Amino acid sequence: MNTTHVPGTRSNRQVFLFALSTCGWCRRTREFLEANGVEYTYIYVDLLKGDERKEALDEMRKWTPRQAFPTIIVGEEVLVGLDEDKLRGALGL
Repeated sequence: MNTTHVPGTRSNRQVFLFALSTCGWCRRTREFLEANGVEYTYIYVDLLKGDERKEALDEMRKWTPRQAFPTIIVGEEVLVGLDEDKLRGALGL
C-alpha cells in the first residue's frame, strides 16, 4: 500500500490512520497526532486506484467492518471517528 510515515517524538505505540484526503475529521485527526508529537503512518484511501484501493479497504475491513473515516489503529485498539479523549487514552497521553 502507498502509505506515508510521519515521524514524531512519541513512538511507543504503532499508530496507523485510514483517512480520506477530503475529510475534515481526518485532517483534524492528523493535526491532533502531530500536535502531540505522535509518530504515525497514514493512507488516503480515496487517492488510491484499482487493486491498491481494494487492498487498503480489505485491510481496513480486517479492523472494522464499518468502513468509516477516520479509522485509527493504535497497537491492537481500533478507534473509528475522532474522539480526542479516547485517542488520548489509547496513546497514553
